[in-house]
Amino acid sequence: MGRKSRILTGSLAVTTAAGGLAAGAYLGLVTAAIPLDLGVGRRMRPLGPLSVDVWAPREVVFDLLAEPYLGRATRAIREKVTVLERGSDMALAAHRTPVRGRLVATTVETVRFTRPDRVDFRLVRGPVPHVVERFLLTEQPFGTRLEYTGELGTDLWAVGEWWGAAVAGRWERAVTDTFHAVRTEAERRTGRH
Repeated sequence: MGRKSRILTGSLAVTTAAGGLAAGAYLGLVTAAIPLDLGVGRRMRPLGPLSVDVWAPREVVFDLLAEPYLGRATRAIREKVTVLERGSDMALAAHRTPVRGRLVATTVETVRFTRPDRVDFRLVRGPVPHVVERFLLTEQPFGTRLEYTGELGTDLWAVGEWWGAAVAGRWERAVTDTFHAVRTEAERRTGRH
């Protein structure tokens, strides 16, 4: 093998290895298997606000939100949420969210319950270094207004800001899905629509 062939083969091997490392790092970050918290160039962005009106009493809506963490979860919920540790008003839980194809992101969050009007989440491990969220439940003449707000933080200035925008979109879609499921089940339980 000539010198040019060896150089070309060596360059190809280095390029392949670098590509494999980059792909592995990306998959690790997307699925939260490799959390990145550098504390450098932190950028914060809001999550929400989102809200949904539920034609059911606040206690019913609160119980539905707390059930997977403090009570008995359905089989469908257990496929998405695993409670790692539980107390009377707080849980540490792993949440699985489909990302793309067979990719699944697993985040670990503390979930604190203030009956009957508030549920707070704080990210422990995930695809970004910082997330705090809250669900507020307010009584209305028709039933309950469920509101969501939060903030998401990323590192590395503009690169992190770009990543945060991508993650925030999926995060808010997951909350919207939760809202629809809670509204449907609460209204089914109370027979109101």
